[in-house]
Amino acid sequence: MTLTLSDIHQAQQRLRGIALETPMIWDETLSSELGIQLYHKAECLQRSGSFKVRGAVNKISLLTDAEKAKGVVAPSAGNHAQGVALAAQIQGIKATIVMPTFAPLTKVLATRGYGAEVILHGNSFDDAAAKVGELQLERGLTLVHAFNDLAVMAGQGTVGLEILEVLPELDTVIVPIGGGGLIAGIATAIKALRPQVRMIGIQAAGCASVRPSLEAGTPVQVAHAQTIADGIAVKRPGELTLPIIRDLVDELLEVSDDEIARGIVHCAQRLKLVVEGAGAAGLAAVLAGKIIFKPQEKVAVVLCGGNIDGTLLSRVIEQVMARAGRYLLLRVAIIDRPGALAPLIDRVAEVGANVIDVFHQRAMWLAPLGKVGIELILEVRDQAHGQEVMIHLERAGYHLERDQQQWPE
Repeated sequence: MTLTLSDIHQAQQRLRGIALETPMIWDETLSSELGIQLYHKAECLQRSGSFKVRGAVNKISLLTDAEKAKGVVAPSAGNHAQGVALAAQIQGIKATIVMPTFAPLTKVLATRGYGAEVILHGNSFDDAAAKVGELQLERGLTLVHAFNDLAVMAGQGTVGLEILEVLPELDTVIVPIGGGGLIAGIATAIKALRPQVRMIGIQAAGCASVRPSLEAGTPVQVAHAQTIADGIAVKRPGELTLPIIRDLVDELLEVSDDEIARGIVHCAQRLKLVVEGAGAAGLAAVLAGKIIFKPQEKVAVVLCGGNIDGTLLSRVIEQVMARAGRYLLLRVAIIDRPGALAPLIDRVAEVGANVIDVFHQRAMWLAPLGKVGIELILEVRDQAHGQEVMIHLERAGYHLERDQQQWPE
């Protein structure tokens, strides 16, 4: 058996009125910079926060009454959990979800909010999947696999149909890859209707299992899954998805966590969208210049999920701003007496920088007796403004130490 365009069209009928037809959002900034026509398929706005509800609804709709009565079980790093839980809730059946111990709290709470029983087990998707096997035997539950299932892939393939409805002259589509279900479904749909479309798959470098699997000709499990893109942190692609990737995906690329972080911030600043690490992986490759485009090429990037933990989002934004020169870390020694800090802060204000944090350091800096070390974190407009701030302070008589990696000579 293999996945067909007919399967995807049938799935589309089952999803009507349940899954949202998410918008295609024009990226004016990158389109102008790159000389292309770039759109984002905003699955981060889908019900449950990702595309996963599509495959889960399609799969559960096809179960027998006996299977529905016993309930379903699924392993998930987070997004599939919410998709299955929501799909089960819609069908009025019980769902049990096994998630890695360190799954984002946002995703755990959301899954429970849809009425599912959540079991935390292991450190990765693959550990969770092993636990699911035990539960199937113990409770007689039906597995709803995250990607290695034709019905699930058919549901995910409806994303491809929707992209072509908006962009019938599409040239390139860029899709994140975890286990391969999303790209297998999208590639099957798009290549059947428009074979000339270039299909590009993106993996997180911290968990890139597809390339070695293609080289080996069979699914290979990588040793580690270390990436902020937890939604695609799958150590082994599926037996059903890998052949489709081999036959229909034209290019395969990896992106680093730093590149993914830039994608998350671009979505927040330019597109006004909250996107998780996995969702930003395709955009990360574009921002990093890893894909060569022709002039005015019509490009679709799939933002596959938006379920990012608020704490991680704030850290990502801070890190990207620091690397972009928006934060400036300075160290300066001043006289240790009341009122000595105020003139320093005044000089900072004179040049338009904003004080984020001030730290007093004595013993750790080994500051001379009678002096105190001051560490300033300042918000500036850009690197040029940061240089202006430093010059102003040095002219006012302050000797500065700075982060040489952030602000090279």
